[in-house]
Amino acid sequence: MGTLDNIKDAAEATGKKIARTAEDIADTVSDKADEVKADAAVKKSEAEVKKAESDRDATAKKNEYKESLRD
Repeated sequence: MGTLDNIKDAAEATGKKIARTAEDIADTVSDKADEVKADAAVKKSEAEVKKAESDRDATAKKNEYKESLRD
């Protein structure tokens, strides 16, 4: 029975190791997905800022043009 118990213990330890490895991989994938989502959010925000700046500049140019027509 000693050999059978040793095999059982080894199989159990191997199963636990595999489970830990699977959890680590899942965490790594989840972390990477979160990182990609955060990068996308930053790029979207940067694009929105550039658009807002462009709109602001266009409005300023339009107002300058209107002002020059009044002169």
